[in-house]
Amino acid sequence: MAMAPVIKLVLGSIAFAIFWVLAVFPSVPFLPIGRTAGSLFGAMLMVIFQVITPEQAYAAIDLPILGLLFGTMVVSIYLERADMFKYLGTLLSWRSRGPKDLLCRVCLVSAVSSALFTNDTSCVVLTEFVLKIARQKNLPPHPFLLALATSANIGSSATPIGNPQNLVIAVQSKIPFWEFLLGVFPAMAVGITVNALILLAMYWRLLSDHKDDEEEEEVEEENAVSEAVAEEDVTSHRFSPATLPHLSSFRSQESNLRMDPETLRNRAVSAGESDIMNRDSNASNAESQGESFNTSKNWRRVLWKSSVYLITLGMLISLLMGLNMSWTAITAALALVVLDFKDARPSLEKVSYSLLIFFCGMFITVDGFNKTGIPTALWDLMEPYAKIDQAKGTAVLALVILVLSNVASNVPTVLLLGARVAASAAAGEEEKKAWLLLAWVSTVAGNLTLLGSAANLIVCEQARRAVSHGYTLTFAKHFKFGLPSTLIVTAIGLLLIK
Repeated sequence: MAMAPVIKLVLGSIAFAIFWVLAVFPSVPFLPIGRTAGSLFGAMLMVIFQVITPEQAYAAIDLPILGLLFGTMVVSIYLERADMFKYLGTLLSWRSRGPKDLLCRVCLVSAVSSALFTNDTSCVVLTEFVLKIARQKNLPPHPFLLALATSANIGSSATPIGNPQNLVIAVQSKIPFWEFLLGVFPAMAVGITVNALILLAMYWRLLSDHKDDEEEEEVEEENAVSEAVAEEDVTSHRFSPATLPHLSSFRSQESNLRMDPETLRNRAVSAGESDIMNRDSNASNAESQGESFNTSKNWRRVLWKSSVYLITLGMLISLLMGLNMSWTAITAALALVVLDFKDARPSLEKVSYSLLIFFCGMFITVDGFNKTGIPTALWDLMEPYAKIDQAKGTAVLALVILVLSNVASNVPTVLLLGARVAASAAAGEEEKKAWLLLAWVSTVAGNLTLLGSAANLIVCEQARRAVSHGYTLTFAKHFKFGLPSTLIVTAIGLLLIK
């Protein structure tokens, strides 16, 4: 693509720069409108500046990605209602040996789930849950949020269904699923391990300082539970005043028959015992009916939860079979809505529509920036030095993909460079290696900055929107860890991918 006219190039760059600043710093003093409005503002400027036409702006919105994101959000909402988060909490906390062990578990669970459910799904499902665990254990949230986001990106690189750019690569390169997996899996496994070690090294002291606080909190929780049990014992055994509903009949008999006191006492005791037996019988019947109702209700609950898990498993199998990702996710979401047999509005209201709107604006803004010709010019400049048959060329190619993935987003980068990278490589195994390197670098590049991947944005947005324990993962905190992790993990993949 040739460079656009100077006026379009300048205006397109200005619009993209405004979008980038508002996305990175959503509360800048001169325009504190937030990320979502900032992305729409950048998209609007691209159209107003005539960098792209309104028709091109609509066409730039990637509906499959939005459909996938919406579907997985709905599925995650029903999984939450089905107590999946509680079971994940048991899995992560089971015989946990402290904050460092918990951090490693978050890395592993995030990586595996991202390879199977896509990184966006993993982050949508796990973000608030990981944040809850960190808050409950009095731990700093950002190491665990970083572990979740970066591990999700690295783990998603292993399969064609792990993320949208891998899906594009799998379709264009026609690499079979298992060849893709075998080609990238060694790099992914080592990359996850190294990423966790970097996290531990960077936050070792911070996690160690909270050990004593965590132990004190556990003791306090145990004391609170003991006090609650003791109080419950007292209230459950509290007696109420006795009543004698047949006292008037006793008086009537006394006045008419003029019985002696001993006979009257015997009659009163007998009547009282009969009344107690009747009350016990009624209480027993009520308790039996209540237990029957509760048993039926519990069985319906178990059946519904099992159905939710089976539908989710079916969605996963369908994705593994290569069916359309977005329609598979939407179908699973609608199946859950119908199965619930209730008004779906309360569940659908929990969907993060602001995040979907943010992606719409981002797609338009990035497409407008691509039409300025700057990303293409960068590739044309570096292509002669980016041959993968040499170590130097591989490093240059990785650097180009790394930069473009963070400036123009990874999916547009793959769409822009995919065919060119494959064409510049030799035929056969070298072409396959070029595709796999593109998949690896464009995915891991998402860990460099907060805007590098959708997974990062989802973690940031979900954590910020958490009602009772919200947390803002800043650009600086992410970049402080993302820079060394991305460079080291990317280099490892370049050596292991064959």
